[in-house]
Amino acid sequence: MLTKDETVLVLIDIQGKLAQIVDESDAVIDNIVRVVKGAKVLDLPILWLEQYPKGLGPTVEAIANEIDGTPIEKITFSAYDNEEFVQKLEATGRKKVLLAGIETHICVYQTAARLLANGYEVEVLADCVSSRTAGNREVGIQKMIQLGANITSVEMALFEMQVVAKGDAFKAISAIVK
Repeated sequence: MLTKDETVLVLIDIQGKLAQIVDESDAVIDNIVRVVKGAKVLDLPILWLEQYPKGLGPTVEAIANEIDGTPIEKITFSAYDNEEFVQKLEATGRKKVLLAGIETHICVYQTAARLLANGYEVEVLADCVSSRTAGNREVGIQKMIQLGANITSVEMALFEMQVVAKGDAFKAISAIVK
Protein backbone atom coordinates (compact mmCIF):
# COMPACT_ATOMS: atom_id res chain seq x y z
CA MET A 1 0.00 0.00 0.00
CA LEU A 2 0.99 3.58 -0.58
CA THR A 3 1.89 5.65 2.44
CA LYS A 4 2.42 9.40 2.42
CA ASP A 5 5.77 9.05 4.20
CA GLU A 6 7.21 6.62 1.64
CA THR A 7 5.78 7.88 -1.66
CA VAL A 8 7.02 10.31 -4.30
CA LEU A 9 4.95 11.51 -7.26
CA VAL A 10 6.74 11.38 -10.62
CA LEU A 11 5.29 13.14 -13.66
CA ILE A 12 6.58 12.15 -17.09
CA ASP A 13 6.54 14.45 -20.14
CA ILE A 14 3.08 16.06 -20.04
CA GLN A 15 4.11 18.58 -22.65
CA GLY A 16 3.10 20.72 -25.58
CA LYS A 17 1.02 19.52 -28.48
CA LEU A 18 1.54 15.85 -27.61
CA ALA A 19 -0.31 16.29 -24.33
CA GLN A 20 -3.22 17.74 -26.29
CA ILE A 21 -3.50 14.88 -28.80
CA VAL A 22 -3.18 11.79 -26.61
CA ASP A 23 -6.25 9.66 -26.04
CA GLU A 24 -8.61 11.23 -23.45
CA SER A 25 -6.28 14.23 -23.22
CA ASP A 26 -8.57 16.57 -21.26
CA ALA A 27 -9.45 13.94 -18.66
CA VAL A 28 -5.81 12.90 -18.22
CA ILE A 29 -4.65 16.50 -17.74
CA ASP A 30 -7.49 17.19 -15.27
CA ASN A 31 -6.62 14.04 -13.31
CA ILE A 32 -2.93 14.94 -13.19
CA VAL A 33 -3.83 18.38 -11.83
CA ARG A 34 -5.93 16.62 -9.17
CA VAL A 35 -3.16 14.25 -8.13
CA VAL A 36 -0.65 17.12 -7.95
CA LYS A 37 -3.01 19.10 -5.71
CA GLY A 38 -3.56 16.03 -3.54
CA ALA A 39 0.16 15.32 -3.36
CA LYS A 40 0.70 18.85 -2.09
CA VAL A 41 -1.95 18.36 0.61
CA LEU A 42 -0.16 15.17 1.70
CA ASP A 43 3.31 16.80 1.46
CA LEU A 44 4.61 14.33 -1.13
CA PRO A 45 7.73 15.25 -3.05
CA ILE A 46 6.94 15.83 -6.73
CA LEU A 47 9.51 15.20 -9.46
CA TRP A 48 8.56 16.22 -12.98
CA LEU A 49 10.32 15.65 -16.22
CA GLU A 50 10.23 17.08 -19.71
CA GLN A 51 11.41 15.20 -22.79
CA TYR A 52 13.46 17.52 -25.00
CA PRO A 53 11.42 20.66 -24.18
CA LYS A 54 13.04 22.71 -26.97
CA GLY A 55 11.35 20.40 -29.45
CA LEU A 56 8.24 19.19 -27.64
CA GLY A 57 7.44 22.33 -25.65
CA PRO A 58 6.94 22.89 -21.93
CA THR A 59 4.75 21.06 -19.46
CA VAL A 60 1.04 21.84 -19.86
CA GLU A 61 0.41 25.14 -18.07
CA ALA A 62 -2.44 23.84 -15.88
CA ILE A 63 -0.02 21.29 -14.41
CA ALA A 64 3.14 23.41 -14.32
CA ASN A 65 1.30 26.16 -12.44
CA GLU A 66 0.60 23.72 -9.59
CA ILE A 67 4.23 22.62 -9.09
CA ASP A 68 7.05 24.52 -7.42
CA GLY A 69 10.52 24.40 -8.91
CA THR A 70 11.65 23.49 -12.39
CA PRO A 71 11.31 20.32 -14.42
CA ILE A 72 14.15 17.91 -15.06
CA GLU A 73 15.08 17.90 -18.74
CA LYS A 74 15.75 14.55 -20.35
CA ILE A 75 16.38 13.00 -23.73
CA THR A 76 16.20 9.37 -22.58
CA PHE A 77 12.88 7.57 -22.70
CA SER A 78 13.30 6.30 -19.13
CA ALA A 79 13.57 8.99 -16.49
CA TYR A 80 15.78 6.58 -14.55
CA ASP A 81 18.46 6.89 -17.23
CA ASN A 82 18.78 10.59 -16.33
CA GLU A 83 21.40 11.21 -13.63
CA GLU A 84 19.70 14.35 -12.26
CA PHE A 85 16.43 12.45 -11.84
CA VAL A 86 18.10 9.55 -10.04
CA GLN A 87 19.89 11.95 -7.67
CA LYS A 88 16.69 13.84 -6.86
CA LEU A 89 14.73 10.61 -6.43
CA GLU A 90 17.34 9.15 -4.09
CA ALA A 91 17.43 12.43 -2.14
CA THR A 92 13.74 11.95 -1.25
CA GLY A 93 14.62 8.73 0.58
CA ARG A 94 11.37 7.21 -0.70
CA LYS A 95 11.00 3.84 -2.40
CA LYS A 96 7.38 4.01 -3.59
CA VAL A 97 6.81 5.85 -6.86
CA LEU A 98 3.40 7.06 -7.95
CA LEU A 99 3.73 7.44 -11.73
CA ALA A 100 1.79 9.60 -14.21
CA GLY A 101 2.43 10.95 -17.70
CA ILE A 102 2.71 10.29 -21.39
CA GLU A 103 3.22 8.27 -23.44
CA THR A 104 2.20 5.17 -21.50
CA HIS A 105 3.86 2.67 -23.82
CA ILE A 106 7.15 4.55 -24.19
CA CYS A 107 8.44 6.91 -21.48
CA VAL A 108 6.09 5.86 -18.68
CA TYR A 109 6.65 2.15 -19.40
CA GLN A 110 10.44 2.45 -19.67
CA THR A 111 10.61 4.56 -16.51
CA ALA A 112 8.51 2.01 -14.60
CA ALA A 113 10.65 -0.86 -15.89
CA ARG A 114 13.90 0.79 -14.77
CA LEU A 115 12.46 1.84 -11.40
CA LEU A 116 11.27 -1.71 -10.72
CA ALA A 117 14.65 -3.13 -11.78
CA ASN A 118 16.32 -0.81 -9.28
CA GLY A 119 14.27 -1.79 -6.25
CA TYR A 120 11.44 0.75 -6.32
CA GLU A 121 7.77 -0.07 -5.90
CA VAL A 122 5.75 1.47 -8.73
CA GLU A 123 2.08 2.39 -8.74
CA VAL A 124 0.83 3.66 -12.09
CA LEU A 125 -2.08 6.09 -12.01
CA ALA A 126 -4.25 4.54 -14.74
CA ASP A 127 -6.35 7.70 -15.04
CA CYS A 128 -3.19 9.84 -15.38
CA VAL A 129 -1.43 8.07 -18.25
CA SER A 130 -2.14 8.07 -21.95
CA SER A 131 -0.76 7.48 -25.43
CA ARG A 132 -1.79 8.70 -28.85
CA THR A 133 -3.94 5.59 -29.14
CA ALA A 134 -5.98 3.74 -26.54
CA GLY A 135 -4.41 0.49 -27.74
CA ASN A 136 -0.87 1.64 -27.03
CA ARG A 137 -1.97 2.92 -23.61
CA GLU A 138 -3.41 -0.49 -22.78
CA VAL A 139 -0.32 -2.37 -23.99
CA GLY A 140 1.88 -0.09 -21.87
CA ILE A 141 -0.24 -0.69 -18.77
CA GLN A 142 -0.27 -4.47 -19.33
CA LYS A 143 3.51 -4.61 -19.76
CA MET A 144 4.03 -2.61 -16.56
CA ILE A 145 1.73 -5.02 -14.70
CA GLN A 146 3.72 -7.97 -16.07
CA LEU A 147 6.89 -6.39 -14.70
CA GLY A 148 5.36 -5.99 -11.23
CA ALA A 149 3.89 -2.49 -11.22
CA ASN A 150 0.59 -1.92 -9.46
CA ILE A 151 -2.27 0.04 -10.98
CA THR A 152 -4.24 2.68 -9.10
CA SER A 153 -6.29 5.83 -9.67
CA VAL A 154 -6.12 9.37 -8.36
CA GLU A 155 -8.94 8.94 -5.87
CA MET A 156 -7.79 5.52 -4.71
CA ALA A 157 -4.16 6.62 -4.22
CA LEU A 158 -4.99 9.84 -2.38
CA PHE A 159 -7.42 8.22 0.04
CA GLU A 160 -5.07 5.25 0.52
CA MET A 161 -2.35 7.66 1.68
CA GLN A 162 -4.82 9.76 3.71
CA VAL A 163 -5.83 6.64 5.73
CA VAL A 164 -8.52 8.33 7.90
CA ALA A 165 -11.75 10.07 6.95
CA LYS A 166 -11.27 13.10 9.16
CA GLY A 167 -9.24 16.28 9.46
CA ASP A 168 -8.29 19.14 7.20
CA ALA A 169 -6.29 16.98 4.77
CA PHE A 170 -9.26 14.64 4.33
CA LYS A 171 -11.56 17.60 3.63
CA ALA A 172 -9.08 19.06 1.14
CA ILE A 173 -8.64 15.73 -0.70
CA SER A 174 -12.40 15.17 -0.77
CA ALA A 175 -12.83 18.56 -2.44
CA ILE A 176 -10.07 17.81 -4.97
CA VAL A 177 -11.51 14.49 -6.14
CA LYS A 178 -15.09 15.74 -6.52
